[in-house]
Amino acid sequence: MTIPTTDVDVNAVDEFTVTINSGRPSHTDDNNHRQDQHNQDSDDDDEVVDPNDPFDITQTKNAPIDTLRRWRQAALVLNASRRFRYTLDLKKEEEKDKKIRLIRAHAQVVRAALLFRLAGERELVINTAVTPLPQADGDYAVGLEQLTSMSKDQNVKGLSNLLKSNPEKGISGDEADLSKRKNAFGTNTYPRKKGRSFWRFLWEAWQDLTLIILIIAAVVSLVLGIKTEGLEEGWYDGGSIAFAVILVIVVTAVSDYRQSLQFKNLNAEKQNIQLEVIRGGRTIKISIFDIVVGDVIPLKIGDQVPADGVLITCHSLAIDESSMTGESKIVHKDHKSPFLMSGCKVADGVGVMLVTSVGINTEWGLLMASISEDTGEETPLQVRLNGVATFIGVVGLSVAVLVLAVLLGRFFSGNTKDLDGNIQFTAGKTSISDAVDGVIKIFTMAVTIVVVAVPEGLPLAVTLTLAYSMRKMMADKALVRRLSACETMGSATTICSDKTGTLTLNQMTVVEAYAGRKKLNPVDDSSKLHPEVLSLINEGIAQNSTGNVFVPKDGGETEVTGSPTEKAILSWAVKLGMNFDRTRSNTTVLHVFPFNSEKKRGGVALKLVDSGVHIHWKGAAEIVLNACTQYLDSNGDLQSIEEEKAFFGEAIDDMAARSLRCVVIAYRSYELEKVPSNEEELDHWSLPEEELVLLAIVGIKDPCRPGVKEAVRVCTEAGVKVRMVTGDNLQTAKAIALECGILASTEDAIEPNIIEGKRFRELPEKEREQIAKKITVMGRSSPNDKLLLVQALRKGGEVVAVTGDGTNDAPALHEYGCY
Repeated sequence: MTIPTTDVDVNAVDEFTVTINSGRPSHTDDNNHRQDQHNQDSDDDDEVVDPNDPFDITQTKNAPIDTLRRWRQAALVLNASRRFRYTLDLKKEEEKDKKIRLIRAHAQVVRAALLFRLAGERELVINTAVTPLPQADGDYAVGLEQLTSMSKDQNVKGLSNLLKSNPEKGISGDEADLSKRKNAFGTNTYPRKKGRSFWRFLWEAWQDLTLIILIIAAVVSLVLGIKTEGLEEGWYDGGSIAFAVILVIVVTAVSDYRQSLQFKNLNAEKQNIQLEVIRGGRTIKISIFDIVVGDVIPLKIGDQVPADGVLITCHSLAIDESSMTGESKIVHKDHKSPFLMSGCKVADGVGVMLVTSVGINTEWGLLMASISEDTGEETPLQVRLNGVATFIGVVGLSVAVLVLAVLLGRFFSGNTKDLDGNIQFTAGKTSISDAVDGVIKIFTMAVTIVVVAVPEGLPLAVTLTLAYSMRKMMADKALVRRLSACETMGSATTICSDKTGTLTLNQMTVVEAYAGRKKLNPVDDSSKLHPEVLSLINEGIAQNSTGNVFVPKDGGETEVTGSPTEKAILSWAVKLGMNFDRTRSNTTVLHVFPFNSEKKRGGVALKLVDSGVHIHWKGAAEIVLNACTQYLDSNGDLQSIEEEKAFFGEAIDDMAARSLRCVVIAYRSYELEKVPSNEEELDHWSLPEEELVLLAIVGIKDPCRPGVKEAVRVCTEAGVKVRMVTGDNLQTAKAIALECGILASTEDAIEPNIIEGKRFRELPEKEREQIAKKITVMGRSSPNDKLLLVQALRKGGEVVAVTGDGTNDAPALHEYGCY
């Protein structure tokens, strides 16, 4: 690309240079990053695992290339990429990494050149006061080039107007609007490389070192057999070898081809992420491939950024950009650094983004279109059998060569006799034809040794078995990302399972509630609540939530969206008479502390119409209750909670004993003068979480999933111990564990069989390993507690399977889970 030589505004160039740095950070070497990450992940295992041991392959999922290469060299794995089509091809991995880095560098150069060119031609400033840009894309006053070159001072509201999108309600979402956006800005898909044909697999199948030896042996045996025994009987040996080789080649090619199709379908299912978007004022779930420019997307912890975009609002938002930049540092996003890259993960906080680029127009799309999906799989069993098979083949070939040498030596030295006792070869007397026939017979014997010794069917059988296992699991709606999961799950000795959504249905409803000392019966009877108390409850639920309530204009049924817990509490508030939109419009959000798995609570600071400030908290019952010093009684009067804490504690324990999830809603007043006025200070402001006023305690029922009790019984009879690891309190966890059969009786519900995560993490490491084997239920566990439990069990020799569907399960699932 040629950069124009026209005069360039230096300030504009500086501005666009900052844009490049803020929107697309510089990239570092991905291999170094993965190596560093692997070293960091392995720190906890240093006492029991030698990282330099080439035979240690317990970490094959994240094993560095050097370790895999040393293993293959040590195991005599010759021609490994051919013996197993899905054994990781190390050379191709290195080439792919180089290609990715090259693409990233080219993308940055092209982007920089484009920005400098635009800076030289005109300064792009988009806001509500400027004249719209030329109709670059027909229906929209902004085009792809303008979106690419947005400055860091971009006014989001002005940009949303140009894209005909509402920052609060999103796009209309009708078919005509979606079609226009796809035509103007593209779809959120990228070209995929065409898969290899069956003939390609057939061509690759015969290019195995062992098979080549067998093919040569078959040809030689066929020729020599026909020469010595005639056409009618001489083809038997060579023909049988040829038939076996052809059979192996065909079966291998068919197996690999079908396996590649399975991986293709699996990857398509894996990539078809369902996410929430706001369209027409309502929150709906759509496929990631249906995202269009102008969409408004809420983000929360654990989400993947589905497309390039800019932030509309955010609170404590932190993004893991390592998948794009190669840098492991978490990047905090705000209005000074509003750009989000597709493919990155939300590490913390919440936010709302406006999509500005999709599909091939994003850097993630460019990367995905330039590389094929990685289907290289390497399981411990495959690697070991590959080494064994190759080792036996080498030994067989060596023995065949030795036998050939010995027999030839005996033959030409006159020590070989026929069945009649006559010497087969006598120098100067035996004819050349007879000598050749004798040599041929000896060579045939050596070839037979090679054919018998090489266990070509062993690795093939393992590949077929694992592929069949994966296929059966997919038929049971278990998506298998790695063949190693099929192998290792059969050896699992213990299962660490999450509760919510795994053992239970994750379909929550509020079935019990306390406001002050009064129990609501029925639970949605708002007449028993003082108006002030009801107003504060509605205010806290509406604003301190990542969910949404949509009321159709035609008077249809109200739609409530969000996490199951959020939906349950929002639905309860709606039944109490809450007007979600009006309640939200009565206050202004100053700061949000998103719900955190560590602290088990979330809060929000609100500015009222009269300039007062309310701080609302919602979270785990006993944790928020301990921060309360007062409560509002049935008359709306403040009362000290000290004398009533026992009453509220008993109410929580009673609900928890009946397997209800308990959530406390509390608030406190605050002075506006104490709230930081500076935006940067406000982003780092910690919401006051003491001297709270208790508003309500709600009990949420999450029924046990049908069939779980029988599944736990089957696992127990098979010798697999099932453990529950949950973030809920011990009483709730105990009730569900008894209902599911994880705990046999209430007599078993004593420490250390049942333990809190905090208590477990405070134990010394050696004691933790001993206690881990006895734990059946762990309550109030943080993500790190789950990881510590799995690590302790593995050090004790257990093969651990981890199940869960929440972001707090991610560390344990990612590190050691079978998923």
